Amino acid sequence: MRKGKGNLIGFAILFGGLAAMPAALGEYQLNILLMIVIWIIVAVAYRLLATTGEFSLGHVVVMGIGAYGSAMISRYIGLPVWVCMPLGGLVAAGFAALTAYPMFRMKGFYFLLGSFALGEAVRLSWNRWKFPFGGPSGLWNIAPPSAGGFIFDTTISYFYLTVGVAAVCVFVMLLIDQSRVGQNFKAIHWQDRLAESLGISVFRHKMTAYITASFFAGVAGALLAHFMGAISPGQFSLHYMLYVLVWVIVGGTNTFWGAIIGVLTLYSMQEGMRYYSVPSEYIPMIYGIILIGILFALPDGLESLPSRIREFRRSRRGK
Repeated sequence: MRKGKGNLIGFAILFGGLAAMPAALGEYQLNILLMIVIWIIVAVAYRLLATTGEFSLGHVVVMGIGAYGSAMISRYIGLPVWVCMPLGGLVAAGFAALTAYPMFRMKGFYFLLGSFALGEAVRLSWNRWKFPFGGPSGLWNIAPPSAGGFIFDTTISYFYLTVGVAAVCVFVMLLIDQSRVGQNFKAIHWQDRLAESLGISVFRHKMTAYITASFFAGVAGALLAHFMGAISPGQFSLHYMLYVLVWVIVGGTNTFWGAIIGVLTLYSMQEGMRYYSVPSEYIPMIYGIILIGILFALPDGLESLPSRIREFRRSRRGK
């Protein structure tokens, strides 16, 4: 109960702080912060799947499915963008539901490779087909959302829309994490055979995590598409997937805060390096060094740093 209350307070501080930040930021910094908020949704969703013990290399492609789904529904069917965005999430979740059975016939390393192969097949199909995906150049002139005659076509208005959507998404994932289903996810991670013997359906729970994570990644993709106004297959390549993987591992997977800490820390660092003209080819190398350092020094991620500091202080007092 105490932990749940602490999470709610932290949640309120995080999103309240995000909502207050535009007053102190310029246009460039606000664009970066907006992208951070979108990636927070993706990373927290990825961590939700990771709590079952499965790591995917196709999560960013699923995000792309939501982006393409929302953009195509808006362009070819003409539905309002605020309808297209959740539909983009449902398209991504539908894809996950269709592929869940063959995917979860595999586990561990084989699931990782299978998710990569499936994701690349989808991404290359976007690249190959001019219609309806736009081919290598992707889709352009994607409409921004509007409500009651107000168009979210400025960075600050879209930022507040994104923060609102992210708050709902992260809050729902927090509730799932703290629910019985979320506890079952963790039980499957640590002892799947024992969990099965206790009546927990491993396949059904993994499928639930996969579909749920895909829905939220799809919503994040829709937010990205309608903010950028254009999407292409290159935006959802393995390059970006590896960034998400590193964010989640460096931040930690024990709580949903780890993914948020990972995005806030590493994405900000990455943009800072770009601002100071650090060559882009150095960024993956620096990510790799940070990942190795964290795995050695803080195996449970940055989220475990406060507890490690407390332990160190207790040990010092005991001497």
